[in-house]
Amino acid sequence: MSGTSLDGVDAALVQTDGRQILAFGESGYRAYTGEERALLRAALGRWPGDDLAAAGEVVQRAHAELLAGFPQAELVGFHGQTLAHEPRGRGTHQLGDGDALAAALGRDVVWDFRSADVALGGEGAPLAPFFHFACAQWTGATAPVAFLNLGGVGNLTWIDPTRATPEAPGALLAFDTGPANAPLNDLVAERRGWDCDRDGALAAQGEVVDGALELFLDESYFRKMPPKSLDRDDFSLMLDLVRELDDADAAATMTAMAATAVMLGLEHCPQPPERLLVTGGGRHNPVMMAMLAAGIDCPVEPVEAVGLDGDMLEAQAFAYLAVRVARGLPTSAPGTTGVAAPVSGGRISRV
Repeated sequence: MSGTSLDGVDAALVQTDGRQILAFGESGYRAYTGEERALLRAALGRWPGDDLAAAGEVVQRAHAELLAGFPQAELVGFHGQTLAHEPRGRGTHQLGDGDALAAALGRDVVWDFRSADVALGGEGAPLAPFFHFACAQWTGATAPVAFLNLGGVGNLTWIDPTRATPEAPGALLAFDTGPANAPLNDLVAERRGWDCDRDGALAAQGEVVDGALELFLDESYFRKMPPKSLDRDDFSLMLDLVRELDDADAAATMTAMAATAVMLGLEHCPQPPERLLVTGGGRHNPVMMAMLAAGIDCPVEPVEAVGLDGDMLEAQAFAYLAVRVARGLPTSAPGTTGVAAPVSGGRISRV
């Protein structure tokens, strides 16, 4: 998995039949260099047909290098790097060539996970919810629980773990809550030359400016009923809202924007979750986590509290989804992407 925060590539082994999680295996990470990150950032918002050779080479090389360290994997799930996402417009674009990766690795590769869902009227995102459903059952949950992924964009999965399958009516509700780390990363990159506000250190020194937060919350996206999804840069105007603020106040305000978007998102859930389990880089930000805990009426905990690995959950999700695709099982449903009926997306490149 190479996410919208553009930090690098995660890989993780999962043993599964496409329904239950049987075991978790080893994992690994390959960071993008500063030069590679700049090439990918310059490619954001671009579509097939544009000159993306340099960015494509970065994606292929990074994935092949990391996956070479997992010779025991029988099947590879390759998400690719999302450059653009317009489910009601031009579609969705994940940069990456599954045929080339399969040839390089000598193993079957499942890729292009989102296009079929979009073609059938779905949002194409989020796709991790089917895996979150399996995780909830793996943890032994018996009451509704929610997973919150705080990556570049925030997304929420509400789960009723008592349902038989993830595609069953009422089993899942999933949607993007709003921006999370991406605009904050852009802010500190622009002002400080940092890749992120590590440990929320900058935000901890600032104050939330209510006027900017209120203007942000006026965005119509928050009143839209789910399922719904976002492109990484859909909220790029957030930077303009904090343009006149000093660095610390800007970071604190943007952190509050991401946290408040989650609080608004929880209002869409069929019933309050018993706990909110947080994955993604945002769970390492104590300022973000404190804001969530203060505004949400259930325990807010990192997924490690139930024995999961929050750094690898997205990579594990696409390993799990790859097996579902190979076995013809659905990977999205009306409750997760708004697609008309459960659909199994993805293409398989065989060797």
